[in-house]
Amino acid sequence: MSYQVLARKWRPRSFREMVGQTHVLKALINALDSQRLHHAYLFTGTRGVGKTTIARILAKCLNCETGVSSTPCGQCSVCREIDEGRFVDLIEVDAASRTKVEDTRELLENVQYAPTRGRYKVYLIDEVHMLSTHSFNALLKTLEEPPPHVKFLLATTDPQKLPVTILSRCLQFSLKNMPPERVVEHLTHVLTAENVPFEPDALWLLGRAADGSMRDAMSLTDQAIAFGEGKVLAADVRSMLGTLDHGQVYGVLHALIEGDARALMDAVRHLAEQGPDWNGVLAEMLNVLHRVAIAQVLPDAVDNGQGDRERVLELAGALPAEDVQFYYQMGLIGRRDLPLAPDPRSGFEMVLLRMLAFRPADAEGGPRPPLKPTGISPATADPDTASVAGAAPVAAAPAPVAAPPARPEPVAAPAPAPQAAAASVVVEPAPVATEPPAAPVAKEPIDLPWEDAPASVVSEPTPAPVAEQGAAAPDISTEVDDGRDDDEPPPPADDYYDSLASYDYADADETTAPAEDQLPAAQPATGLAAEWLDIYPRLGLAGLTASIAANCSLVAAGDTWRLHLEPTQSALFNAAQLRRMNEALNHYLGRSVQLEVEIVRPEQETPAQAAARGRAERQRQAEQSIHDDPLVREMIQQFGAMIRPDSIEPLNT
Repeated sequence: MSYQVLARKWRPRSFREMVGQTHVLKALINALDSQRLHHAYLFTGTRGVGKTTIARILAKCLNCETGVSSTPCGQCSVCREIDEGRFVDLIEVDAASRTKVEDTRELLENVQYAPTRGRYKVYLIDEVHMLSTHSFNALLKTLEEPPPHVKFLLATTDPQKLPVTILSRCLQFSLKNMPPERVVEHLTHVLTAENVPFEPDALWLLGRAADGSMRDAMSLTDQAIAFGEGKVLAADVRSMLGTLDHGQVYGVLHALIEGDARALMDAVRHLAEQGPDWNGVLAEMLNVLHRVAIAQVLPDAVDNGQGDRERVLELAGALPAEDVQFYYQMGLIGRRDLPLAPDPRSGFEMVLLRMLAFRPADAEGGPRPPLKPTGISPATADPDTASVAGAAPVAAAPAPVAAPPARPEPVAAPAPAPQAAAASVVVEPAPVATEPPAAPVAKEPIDLPWEDAPASVVSEPTPAPVAEQGAAAPDISTEVDDGRDDDEPPPPADDYYDSLASYDYADADETTAPAEDQLPAAQPATGLAAEWLDIYPRLGLAGLTASIAANCSLVAAGDTWRLHLEPTQSALFNAAQLRRMNEALNHYLGRSVQLEVEIVRPEQETPAQAAARGRAERQRQAEQSIHDDPLVREMIQQFGAMIRPDSIEPLNT
């Protein structure tokens, strides 16, 4: 006798033998037992979940010689003939090979005739979505009002392709995919009955490879038995399927937890021996991290779909929650960038090295094993940072000295190495032996309101003297602007003005605003000072002239307008700037006035200070809204998240 494959040998012959699909079986059993039978049934679902099997069992229930019931005898001639596929009143139609309307008409010509042997004539149309539009139209009337002795059983894997008119005439049952646990349970029963030795890990591999199809699982099991010479072993199944050893993914994750770079590279080398799909390996790591994150929030929700629930729970207890989220995010980005790597393996290794090097800052009381030494001198991005973090200096050959920065101001040290505690440190740059720079003319730095002054501004020549406090400014109403006055200093470089051309104090970019402590504190503007706050944006000034006017406060008006200019902003003020401001003011007022500017610290708020205060208030409100957000609070409580104040930016209103 020829060999019969497991998928056909173990096909269920009654509802009791069905695996899964309880929601469908319950409805059919109740309908059969109560004799509430519909004339058309539609079974939908992916391949190998039991659509045709349920239809044949239903046909057996309708025609069993013992009567219509949910438990056919299985012994009568009708039941045997249906099981053997030769019952004359069960007409199975493959719609994929009979798509023409002529085939459907020929089929329907015999509907009116009574069944030959059985109680009902059953039409089982498989893959019904393959019928043509004309075939569906020909089927409509008969499907809606068939003779009492006819039942239609339709099966399809793609119900979206069926016309709504067909769907409305049928009782539709959607069959679910088989979970791996159910597949493994059934395979265990089958292989035990067949006396085939097996390993549980091999069945889990087959269950996952079946992707929800019980028929595929049975076919793969047949193949595994042949491959393993009568045995189903995990190593043979893994080799047959070409899948990754799931345990090696855990080896990679354990090496990451321990900070062991050597073990990490060894794990990658073992993976490379199997020639895996590196994108698939990374996807498998993300799958494990996802389940670990679920285990940390709700351990009972972790499924055993891959037979590794205990290992997931173990990882959930050993890996900090912030590390899980960080590794998951970095893995997602790594999958996106993997096609850009020189080769997939090097891209995968770089993702792991990033996970190893850029770990989250230590949480309070959280365990953090240091990186294990690998025999290679550790490199640091900044020797000053290493000394601050407490790391021992590494003996190395003296490196060439880089040119000193243009502005020798204190700079913030870069973030410390992952094993050091996170801290914000300010260090002075180390002195460098080089030619002494020329002494700048300006004795104090110039604080421009929109950005740090470039080096070219610091080295400007001494500006022309400004009128003494209280002295009358020269009458400039009759002067003609010929491009540049004789007493005007040479203009700065072109790129300097280019950087200022687009500046607007009314809507200054908050990312380039100066620190509040760089602007002198002053009282809120009232009276003339408040009027200047309203006039300034309408003058249409730009560049350096706008900077001078923004740091002024109005103290007198009339035929002669007097402004007080912040002394720290007066280094580049001269008669040319005064003339431009006067001309803009005359144009705004529509009359001629005389403008005087005194180098005196304003007692009331200037436009620059008002803009800085507005930015600070918007920043404070933005930070407060983030701290008050319930979702942010929940993330802090559940995952130990931290808010980075420097990453909060208010929306421009």
